[in-house]
Amino acid sequence: MDGMDVAIVGGGAAGFFLAVNLKELAPQARVTVFEKQTGVLKKVLVSGGGRCNLTNSFAGVTDLKQVYPRGHQLLKKLFRAFGPEDAYRWFEAHGVPLVTQEDQCVFPAAQDAHAVADCLKGHAEKLGVAVKTSHAVESIEQRDGRYEIRFRDPHSPSRTFDCVAFTTGGSPRGEAFGYLEKLGHRIEPPVPSLFTFNVPDPSLRTLMGTVVDPAAVGIPGTKFRQSGALLVTHWGLSGPAILKLSSHAARFVHESGYRFPLLVNWTNETNTDTVTASLQELCARHPQKQLGNIRPFGLPSRLWQHLLSKAGFPQERKWGEIGRKGICKLADAMCNDRYEVEGRSAFREEFVTCGGISLQSVQPQTLESKTCPGLYFAGEVLDIDGVTGGFNFQAAWTTAYTVARAVAEKIPNK
Repeated sequence: MDGMDVAIVGGGAAGFFLAVNLKELAPQARVTVFEKQTGVLKKVLVSGGGRCNLTNSFAGVTDLKQVYPRGHQLLKKLFRAFGPEDAYRWFEAHGVPLVTQEDQCVFPAAQDAHAVADCLKGHAEKLGVAVKTSHAVESIEQRDGRYEIRFRDPHSPSRTFDCVAFTTGGSPRGEAFGYLEKLGHRIEPPVPSLFTFNVPDPSLRTLMGTVVDPAAVGIPGTKFRQSGALLVTHWGLSGPAILKLSSHAARFVHESGYRFPLLVNWTNETNTDTVTASLQELCARHPQKQLGNIRPFGLPSRLWQHLLSKAGFPQERKWGEIGRKGICKLADAMCNDRYEVEGRSAFREEFVTCGGISLQSVQPQTLESKTCPGLYFAGEVLDIDGVTGGFNFQAAWTTAYTVARAVAEKIPNK
């Protein structure tokens, strides 16, 4: 029989990108996408505030570990075949003009996530990809070298395929991986990896709306430290610095029950001696000026008043009166401002998890299962996740293309 029957379980970014690329590489393949929800590509539509930050230029990324806490070594190899520049060219060639922002995040020129979703859906339809919504998978079994998929809906008959690719995304609850674990795959427990911090400190919350860019944040007693824009919210702390830290420290803070100390360096200076010297210079230049009237490092006014209060200085005190001990106190308040985190909040409507199918369970060149030939994985279902900024979508495009190419090579030409 010509061609091959291929099932893609999961109608998100990775699933549709895989389907379209597979049909382009092997038009004779019969491809069906199964999605458990009533609609497809929902995460694409809400990402980036509805604009879809679909990749990143990676300018300034010297090591993929900086932006991929998990999976960076695998992606480094896979990027050689399909990396960020390839994804950029692919979308532009498929009718989605792109723009790169100053922060290196890449968006559709239309600034509308529908441009990306419509592109993927439109090309899937044009190429003859079948899409079945409201089809939640109940189980999958090997039968005579093929795979039988059963669905939860008793009215949906089971289907048999030559190849199956799982692109189901991350799952905050591990039971979604149950039937895959039964097939011999190692599951890394999924936990949230992109979220903001709840800090129930009344004095901090008076600073709501304050932004410092850049600032540094870290968890004392660990190596977890990140920098970037920091935003004070009505519930605590957010912004790229916090989101990056939450990603890299995902497992640690999960094991801590999301209760842990946080140090904030509002100056972003790694050397406190530099901060101390700067304060000494201010004292020498403005001995008669009041502390509240001169803000070092361009700190916002409310934040500077907050730090003066924490250091025990009234705003009316003069710079020439605080002495060496006072300078050390201020430097400590600016560089080691400590808060207690008590919980987390989801970042917008974007929910990212670390964990999933262990990378030890797949062939690194093809992402094919080591225990089940003909079974593949792409996207966030794998134990790969990135920081905010388009990196998670890039991992989806790269892993999906990898699987599409691997499956296409198995399909007879005639």
